[in-house]
Amino acid sequence: MTTLPVFNRSLLHPRYWLTWLGIGALYLLVLLPYPLLYALGTRLGRLAMRFMRHREAIARRNLQLCFPAMPEAEREALLRQNFESVGMGLIETSIAWFWPDWRIKRWISVSGLEHIAGARAENKGVLLIGMHFLTLELGARIFGMYNPGIGVYRPNDNPLLDWLQTWGRMRSNKSMLDRSDIKGMIRALKNGDIIWYAPDHDYGPKSSVFAPLFAVPQAATTAGTYLLAKTAKPAVIPFMPRRLPQGRGYELLILPDERDMPLDSDIAAASYMNKVVEQAILQAPDQYMWLHRRFKTRPPGEPSLYR
Repeated sequence: MTTLPVFNRSLLHPRYWLTWLGIGALYLLVLLPYPLLYALGTRLGRLAMRFMRHREAIARRNLQLCFPAMPEAEREALLRQNFESVGMGLIETSIAWFWPDWRIKRWISVSGLEHIAGARAENKGVLLIGMHFLTLELGARIFGMYNPGIGVYRPNDNPLLDWLQTWGRMRSNKSMLDRSDIKGMIRALKNGDIIWYAPDHDYGPKSSVFAPLFAVPQAATTAGTYLLAKTAKPAVIPFMPRRLPQGRGYELLILPDERDMPLDSDIAAASYMNKVVEQAILQAPDQYMWLHRRFKTRPPGEPSLYR
């Protein structure tokens, strides 16, 4: 379990100076007023679309796979809006890590805190189901301002970025757990803690099952949700941060406990959870992280969906 990181002087080595320069630029950038940050972020995203052709192709393919009935012009408009959110995602990550609480609170509304209070009243741990929205860093910071929990993450290969993301996330978390530490998650849930957990990426064939997601009948889906819910018996509470139009700020939606989630099999649980993910994505499809190859893992013998 990771606690507040201690700064190591080795991170001042010249090999990291360029990274430090980028960190400093982002810190200074988010001192600007939010309406100006919104304008800059969306424009940055449109510019990035010209240079991230590989990611653009992946996002377009994901939208085709998930929404085959959507008119092509509508999908292309959604793709452009999604890249505006990519630009805002960089700004929002910096806001999450660098802004003080009082400044964040000026731009947010939160609903559903009573669902967390209800789980606490029943002495349950909370498996907090997050999805990979481009607002996820800011959403986690907002949630943690009201209910600090334990974040689940993948350590960054760059020691400086790993230190920074851990420091930033610890502003609203009690500690952090490596996403492979299932025993640590179970222990924390049984102790009544809140565990932030994202079941919506393709983590490869190990510990995954195939379940429907939108129009894709077999999407590799982690069986971790089933294992955690069946073993620790927590409240299973989804949440999503949503950016409001025209730079009007954010709303954090904390949804009711998924008490009906079936636990008779990992496939049944994964299919149910994918429906929860779908419902969340449809509330802000332009803000979802479509740039990742969500359907890269296929059943044995099936060709890639990205060729």
